[in-house]
Parts: sequence; structure tokens; C-alpha cells
Amino acid sequence: MTYTPPTTEQLFVLNHIANVSAMADHERFADATPDMVEAIVTGIGEFAADVYAPLNRVGDVHNPQWNNGKVTMPAGFKEAYAQFVEAGWGSIDGPTEYGGQGLPFTLAGVVTEALGTANMGFTLCPILSAGAIHALMAYGSEEQRQTYLPKIVSGEWNGTMNLTEPSAGSDVGALRSTAEKVTEGPNAGLYKIKGQKIFITFGEHDLTDNIIHLVLARTPDAPEGTRGISLFLVPKYRLDADGKPTISNGVHCASIEHKMGIHSSPTAVMVYGEDEDCLGELIGAEMGGIRAMFVMMNNARLMVGCQGVQIAERALQQAQRYAAERVQSSLAGSADRTPVTIDHHPDVRRMLWRMRSQTEAARALIYYATAQTDFGHLGDEDAAARAEVLIPLAKAHATDIGCEVASLGIQVHGGMGFIEETGAAQHYRDARIAPIYEGTNGIQAADLVGRKLGLAGGAAVRSLIDDIARDAKDHPALAHLAESCRHVTDYMMGASTPDRLAGSYPYLTMLSTATCGWLLLKQRRAAQAELAAGTGDSAFLNAKIGSTNFYLDQIVPAAEGHYAAAVAGDAALPAIPAIA
Repeated sequence: MTYTPPTTEQLFVLNHIANVSAMADHERFADATPDMVEAIVTGIGEFAADVYAPLNRVGDVHNPQWNNGKVTMPAGFKEAYAQFVEAGWGSIDGPTEYGGQGLPFTLAGVVTEALGTANMGFTLCPILSAGAIHALMAYGSEEQRQTYLPKIVSGEWNGTMNLTEPSAGSDVGALRSTAEKVTEGPNAGLYKIKGQKIFITFGEHDLTDNIIHLVLARTPDAPEGTRGISLFLVPKYRLDADGKPTISNGVHCASIEHKMGIHSSPTAVMVYGEDEDCLGELIGAEMGGIRAMFVMMNNARLMVGCQGVQIAERALQQAQRYAAERVQSSLAGSADRTPVTIDHHPDVRRMLWRMRSQTEAARALIYYATAQTDFGHLGDEDAAARAEVLIPLAKAHATDIGCEVASLGIQVHGGMGFIEETGAAQHYRDARIAPIYEGTNGIQAADLVGRKLGLAGGAAVRSLIDDIARDAKDHPALAHLAESCRHVTDYMMGASTPDRLAGSYPYLTMLSTATCGWLLLKQRRAAQAELAAGTGDSAFLNAKIGSTNFYLDQIVPAAEGHYAAAVAGDAALPAIPAIA
């Protein structure tokens, strides 16, 4: 289960899709020079391979242990995390005024990709911290920022996101946790938090000396539903007079879940204010919790999409190595009956090319989405609107790809893929959560047709389709898919809500595939230009052309098959018959 950082591929996509060099033209990202970008991509790849990758199987087999409210991580994890903090890898895009490096979010995404490919479960810890940073920067007070951000940015403390409750999953508005304002005494102005939250990633562990929980709760007399929700900062330990986290704050981990995968990530049941007062600070305005939380969630959704890339890359590498070593049968139709490695057999080659092209497609989609987010932060309103459209595509489609590629990786291994010791099964088990958390992929599709489709009266989505169609004139299959996406968009704009929702997932898949095809087509042209100029790594460039050809010739045409379902409407989905 070795991991080789795909550094050449990452730099190629950063240059030709993310356009990271243009970010350095702005004062805010002036330090993102080509040398700096290459140093970061190379350095994090080496760190991930040397420090995080060896712990991947350790964490899968030897899970974090809960005992009387405390969680102990497997051997080696605390030391690895300390190295992560010391090297500053968590501070890449952190605000400089609070100890961060102020580099583009896109580069932080590459750091997350490398670490997550090496060890997906472990890397969930800094993912949520990044979301907490963004939420505090957007809505926190200056006092809150000064108190908490330096430690979260450095990674010395981690952040969590507390939405889900036993009775409130996707329906966040049904939550029951409460927050009552303290009006007298030394804690006046704070809120007493009471309630239970479930599925809290790294809600308890021994990697840091404090954990900063961002908790959704309802104040007294707040209206029902999401309008009445507020967001609170709730530390595991409050700070003493010296600024040290020593004061117990009524935060208790009742248990951790036994899960199908991502065993390195302790998923906690958190209880607030059960045995002692739990005090929290209001973030932003009262009953403004959903607005504040969406800042955190959008960041997290892109990084969960990145997990699709992570697990696809790891499964691809393992399957390709196995196929190059496993000798089985001679080639059918060949006069030579000598057994060959299975990567010579046509169907195995088909699976490997599909794995490779889908992995590269997902990476391009994630890098493009994070880059548009960065350009949006630089003041480009069109890029900001494009990023809004891309978020549901990136989260849903990239995680679907992660599951597909991990499944194909097992298939390439044959019967050995079903045996735990080979490690191929772990990738599939780890991948399967990504389409579920941070808003299921069905919710992403609903977001696409419910919110993103209506941005600027539909212009935000249509401009993406226009860009794809404009560049695809010399590729009939991609051009046709773009036009099909346009037709479905027109249908969706005039359809009822039930009809839009019924076709939302097929539509998301079509639009995502068209976007990925477009981004790969751009890369093929860049690769061809570099080959013609005699620059670059010819083996890599030819492989890039090969994977793009496979995607455009085989995956793009297949996406047309979703058209009928996208426009079938709600009548095509009658009520499910009862089980007899």
C-alpha cells in the first residue's frame, strides 16, 4: 500500500486549469510564485508519503479507542500530527494576521489532497479546522479571532462542525439543542449550551490540548426551522487567566461510532451541558447561524469532493501496480500461450484507463472549483458565481468518482481485492462515506436545481455551458453533451419543483461530466502544445492525452444516457409499493 505523490500531474493541473500563476499577479497572493507553488506541491507529497501513508493501514486496523469520555488515537498518530503542525502545513491559506501564510485556498486543497491520499481518515481533522477558520473570519468578532484563530490556524487546536442530532439529520431546522444567555455574573454575555450532537468528526481525540466546537443551537423564543438557529463557539476547555485551556467546559464525548470505513477518524457523539454548565460564545448575529455555517459547509463540501480525488488516486495506484505484477493467462487470440501480467488483457486495460481518466477528471473539477473560489475572493464576481455553481458538482460528482474508482480497483484485483489484507477493500470502505456527509449527493443535486440554477436568472449555469460549448466545437461528443445540458437547463427553468428534483441527479451528472470533459480537453491541448515544443515529460504528456481521449470518447458519450431521466419529471417516480 505504497503511495507515490502525483506531483507532475498536480502541477500540470494547477498551471493549466487552476491558472495559479494569475493569482500571483494580485498583491494578496503575490507569494504564490512558481517556485513557491512547486516547493509546496513537492514538499507536501514527500511529507504525506513519508509520515501519513505508513499510518493508513495502522489506523484502519487499530481504531481510535474511547474510554470514559476520552479518545486515544492509534500509535504514531500524535507524533505525525505534531510534525504536521510544526511544518506549518495547516496554515497554507490561513490569514496572515493570525499566523497563516495567506496563500491561495487552491494550494491548501493540494495539501489536503496529498495528505488524504496518504491517509484519508486522519486528514479529516484539519479539513474541519479550515472550515472553522473561514467561519470565524466571516462572522466572528475580533476578540474571538484574536483568541482562537492563531491556535486553529497553526493546528495546535482543531475545529469541529456540530449540526446533526439524533432527530435532525439533513433537516437541520429540526434540531433541539438550546442556548440560554447568561445575564449576570462573570460569565454574563455567554450562553449556556445544552444538547446532543452526533457524527462529529474528530469531536474528541488526544492530538491537541483543546478542541473548538462550532455548535448550532436555538435561543429561547427563536422561531422554528432554520430561521431560528444560531451558531456558537464552544471550546472543550475554557481559557484561564494565562490563556491556557485548563477549565472544564461541560463538553463530553459519550461514545464514538463503529464505522464501515475512515477508521482513523473518530466520529463522536457529543453531549453539551449535561453534568456541568457548558458555555459558548455567539458567532455573528443571533439567529444568523445558518448563514455563518454555510461558509464552513461550502469549504467542507469542496474538501469532501477532494476526498473523491484522494481515494481514487490511491485505488488507481494500487490497482495499476497489482495489474503490472499479477501474471494470469495468455492473451486471447494470441499464438503465444505464455502467461502475461493482467494489465495486458483488454478488459483490465479498460478498467485501468477508466480509473485513470475519472481520477484526472475529478482532480480537474476540484482544482477548477477551488481556483474560482480564490478568484472570487480577489474580486472577480463572475468567478464567484462560477464557484457557487461548481460546489455541488465538485462535492457530488467527485465523490461518485471516488466510489467508482475504488470499486474498479477491487475488480482489477479479482478475488484478492475482496481480501482485507491486500488493502483494496479499505479504499472502497473509506470512499463510501464521501457521497453521504456534508450534505448527501442528492442534496447537492437539489441545491443545483433549487438554488444554483436560479443564480442571476439562470445566467450562472448557462455561462458555464456556453464556455464548454465554445471550446468543444472540434469535439462532437462533448459539444453534443453541452447542448443536451442546455436543453435540460431550459426544461429545469420552467419545471415545477417536484419535476426539477426528480431529474436533479441525472442533470448534475450530465453537467459534471461535460465540465470535466471540457477541463480535460484544455489539458490535452496543453499537452499537445508541450510535446510539439519539446518541453515537459513526454511520457506524462502522452499519458495525459491517452486518458483525455478515453474520457472524451467513452465517458462523455455515455453521459447522454442521463437525458431521459433528467426530463422525465416527477410522474416517472410514483410512490414506492409497500413491502408485502
